[in-house]
This record gives sequence, C-alpha cells and structure tokens, in this order.
Amino acid sequence: MDIRAARLEDAEAIRQIYNREVSSSTATFDLVPRTLEDQINWQQARSGAHAVIVAETDGEVVGFASLSPYRDRPAYNSTVEDSVYVRSDQRGRRVGNALLSDLVTTAGQHGFHAVMARIVGDHEASIGLHASLGFTEVGTECEVGRKFGRWLDVVIMQRLL
Repeated sequence: MDIRAARLEDAEAIRQIYNREVSSSTATFDLVPRTLEDQINWQQARSGAHAVIVAETDGEVVGFASLSPYRDRPAYNSTVEDSVYVRSDQRGRRVGNALLSDLVTTAGQHGFHAVMARIVGDHEASIGLHASLGFTEVGTECEVGRKFGRWLDVVIMQRLL
C-alpha cells in the first residue's frame, strides 16, 4: 500500500468511496451524494497545508483522508479537522491506520498544533482508530445530527501535536 498526495484524477475514486458512506451510513452527515464537479471543487479547496491524501493498492485508490480548517475564525488557524474514509472491501487491513498516521505527520509538518476528529457516536471503529493514534475524547455533542430517521451524537476527539 502506498500513501500519497491526492491528484485530481483521483476525484472519481474518492467520490465513489465517499458517496457510498453518504448513501448507506452515518459516517458522514452529508445527505446528498457529491457530483464529480463537487468532488473536484472539494479537493481544490484542500491544497497545501489542508491536504488530501490517498491510500493506493495495486494502482487503485482504496481510501482517502484530509485535513480541513476546523473553524473559519482566525484564532482557529492552528487547528485542523481530519476525515478518513476507507473503501468498504478494504476495511480491517490497516488502511485507515496508515492514512491517519500519515495525516497526523502531515499536520505536524505544516505547523498545526491540534487535530480534531468529529465522529458519529456509534462509529466504534473510527473512535478506536483515533484512540490508537493518540487522540483523546474531549466531549460529546448529543443528538446534533439526524439521518435515516435517527438522532445522532458526535464524539469529539483531539490530538495535540
């Protein structure tokens, strides 16, 4: 498995991984699948320090991760939020671990001080992944999202760099 910076030609593979989660899980609170144009715009908005990386196996993108601004006010500039998505047939193969580990390193190299994760409350695999890489739970937002007819909590995890 290779971890590398995402390229625009990866947009369709990333979009397919993400849209599966939009349509079938609570891992994202998005309700409408992304178009290819949406995906390209999303990737272009995350360049430089706000990176998008992919995991590639045998020439196929099998997962992606990104750093995004945490909040839009200037005092938050040293904090980023991570996102990690793994293609469903690749779960359990440490793809998420490789992506998040590289993302944390990238955040540190770009001078960020804190990485935040906002994880749907019942997503034990993601919570465990973040905990295994030094993130600690710092709070829970109760019933802040609604998807598939259910109220959803968000667990907030943080790692200081």
